[in-house]
Amino acid sequence: MNAASKLKKNLTCLLGAALCALLLAAPASAAELPAYKLSYIRTTHHTPLLVAAMKGEAFKSFGTYLKPLIPREKYELVSGGKSIAVIDMVLAKSGSESATMFAQKQIDLAMASVTAIMAGIDKGTKMHIVAPLQTEGMAMVAPKDAKFGDFASFVAFAKAAKLPVKVGYHSPTSAPKILLERALKEAGLKVTEDPNDYTAKVLLVDLKETSNMLPALATRQVEAIVGPSPFPEQAVSKGAGKIAFDLRDMPPKGYWHDFPCCVVVASDDIIKTNPQVVKALVDLILKTNVWCNTHRPEVAQISSDWIGIDLAAAKASTLVFLPGFTQAWVRWAGVYMDLLDGMGNFKGSLKGRKIDAVKPLLFDFSFAGQPKK
Repeated sequence: MNAASKLKKNLTCLLGAALCALLLAAPASAAELPAYKLSYIRTTHHTPLLVAAMKGEAFKSFGTYLKPLIPREKYELVSGGKSIAVIDMVLAKSGSESATMFAQKQIDLAMASVTAIMAGIDKGTKMHIVAPLQTEGMAMVAPKDAKFGDFASFVAFAKAAKLPVKVGYHSPTSAPKILLERALKEAGLKVTEDPNDYTAKVLLVDLKETSNMLPALATRQVEAIVGPSPFPEQAVSKGAGKIAFDLRDMPPKGYWHDFPCCVVVASDDIIKTNPQVVKALVDLILKTNVWCNTHRPEVAQISSDWIGIDLAAAKASTLVFLPGFTQAWVRWAGVYMDLLDGMGNFKGSLKGRKIDAVKPLLFDFSFAGQPKK
C-alpha cells in the first residue's frame, strides 16, 4: 500500500471514529427519551410552570430548561446540556383530580394544592411533595351588590339569613374551601354540605371545577364563591363581582398570612426509577419561582396568554413564589393537617397524627433541600 493510500485509509478511520463519537455524544431523540406526564391546573398558582414552558431556552442559564416539541403540550426537559425526558402536559380540573390520577398511575408529576395531596396520601396514594410553589392568593368573591364586603359583615349576613347562604368551591380538598370552613366554624357558624340541612347558616356547594365558579356566581346559583387566583381578580375585571375579602385577612388577625397552597408532587415510581428527572424539574421550578417574583409584568402577560384571563386580572395577582422549603412553611402545612383531620377528612395513614410524625410520608426533601429557617 503506497503512502497516499495509507493516508486515505487513516483519514477514513479517523472520520469514522469522529462520527461515532458524535453520535454517541448526541442527545437522544424525543422518541428514545423516557416520557412522563405532568398535570397542572388553569390557575395563576401554577404560573412558574407556564413561565418555564414559555421562556424555554431563555432559561438555559438555569442549567435546566424546557425545549418545546408541541407548544403548551409536549416538551423536552434539558439538564446539563442534555435532553433527559419528554414531559407531556396534562390539564387537570383540580388538585383532587390530580391526586386521583396519581392513584390510577395516569400521571407522574403534578402541580397541585398541598391539601389535596395530603388527602391522597392519607388514602394510600404513592406520591410525595418534592417542592413548594407559592403562598396565599385565595379570596371570597360576591356579586357587586352583595350586602357584605369583609369577613365580619359576611358572618353577620349569614347569621341574619333565613336560609343557608350558598358558597361555591371548586374542590372538596382545596385550600380555600378548607380555610374558609374552619374560619366560619371558629366564628360560631354552622357549616354544612347537605342541601337539606336548613339549620346551618352556610351551605358549601361543590362546583366540581374552577371553570364553573364564575358562571355559578353570575347566574346566582351561589351567593359567593371561594377560590384561588386568578378567579377573584377575573371576577372583578369582568365586572362579575367583587372581592369580599382575602382569606389572609380572616380572623384572628395575621394568622392566615403566608399560608402554603400549591406544591410540586412526584409519584414514588418516578422518584425511584428516575430521580434525575425529578431533580431537574424541581431545580427549574424553584429558579423560575425566584424569577417570577422579580418579573411580574412579563409573568402577568404569560399568565394572561396561557390561561386566557384578562391582563388586568393577571397583573392584580399578589402571589408569592417560593425558592424552597422553610421551617415556617412546614409548620403551616401541619396546621392544614390539623384542620383536615379535625374536620374528619382523614381516614387512613394521617388520621390523628401530627406533621412531625409523618414528614417522611408526606415529603421528599432530597430534591429541594431541607427546610431552612
